Amino acid sequence: MDKLQFHDMGDGRKIAFRHFTGDGPTLVFLPGYMSDMEGGKATTIFSKARRSGQSCLLFDYSGCGNSNGTFEEGSLSRWRDEAVHIITQRVAGPVVLIGSSMGGWLMFLVAQKLRNRVAGLVGIAAAPDFTDWGYSEEQKIALASGRSVFAENPYGSEPTPTHSKFWTDAMQHVILDGEINILAPVRLMHGQKDADVPWEVSLQLAEKIRTDDVRITLIKAGEHRLSSEEDLALIEHEIWSLL
Repeated sequence: MDKLQFHDMGDGRKIAFRHFTGDGPTLVFLPGYMSDMEGGKATTIFSKARRSGQSCLLFDYSGCGNSNGTFEEGSLSRWRDEAVHIITQRVAGPVVLIGSSMGGWLMFLVAQKLRNRVAGLVGIAAAPDFTDWGYSEEQKIALASGRSVFAENPYGSEPTPTHSKFWTDAMQHVILDGEINILAPVRLMHGQKDADVPWEVSLQLAEKIRTDDVRITLIKAGEHRLSSEEDLALIEHEIWSLL
């Protein structure tokens, strides 16, 4: 991996990132909820980019990984703005946005800001609007009243928190209720054994995205993380086929 660096947002936030400069367009990986750039998908993509001479940028949202801040302060708006800032300041030319789970929601918000700089999007178990369909009415009432809710975490011993600030902000960014104005090619990958994000969400996305250049890959045995060797090889194939 290239040296860990820190991007200054100008307000005290220091965003940890790794950047390999090679041929364009630059691959930009957007991690999922409570994830970071040290995960298997991110490191696999970065390693492949280095071997093939493809520009690639990884980074951690504030409050996650090696970036400073607290997770409780995080929101889609905050993390979107961090992504846009580091891309515009650190990357020249077009980009391909790659979003995992929540990052798959975030990449559409980032794309709407970067507009013509986006050469393509790759969603991996993309989870747009999960604050809407992923919570019970009781949980929504609690979050709307300013309380946090906690869910069982299948990937760790500590429960997964959702804080009111994140939920309230995210509900201002729902995208499945209308056309998604994206003209760049889009590739969506989803495991049909995904217990966190129903694979049908990718079908809904495909219907809403404006461009006709949308392809969906369903992995029958794939789970949410899509982190097996076979899954990672397929992710590499989809990204480099798009390039």
